[in-house]
Amino acid sequence: QVQLVESGGRLVQAGGSLRLSCSASGRTFSSYAMAWFRQAPGKEREFGAAINWTGGRTYYADSAKGRFTISRDNAKNTVYLQMNSLKPEDTAVYYCAADLRGHGSLSQDEYEYWGQGTQVTVSS
Repeated sequence: QVQLVESGGRLVQAGGSLRLSCSASGRTFSSYAMAWFRQAPGKEREFGAAINWTGGRTYYADSAKGRFTISRDNAKNTVYLQMNSLKPEDTAVYYCAADLRGHGSLSQDEYEYWGQGTQVTVSS
């Protein structure tokens, strides 16, 4: 069983930055691929960013490229999402997810475990 706990979401002005954190339980965190997804009000959950088990490969949604950076610290069992140049359309609940196979994917169907989410609100 893997438990994921997100933190760092809050209200921020457009153009600002936030760093989200996701802490994971489990002794084999370093073998998981991790990802961030988000769900805006009235919309389906969508892919944001993913990182493979080594941290050597990252994947980004077009909306995140150039503004968001996903990283991981396997010693701390934590994955991060640094978000810069935030826009009102980034307002959403952000979820982290774990893929125990380690490779990473853009598809939420590949992720076995999910956190409860953290709210990010970007004001204009």
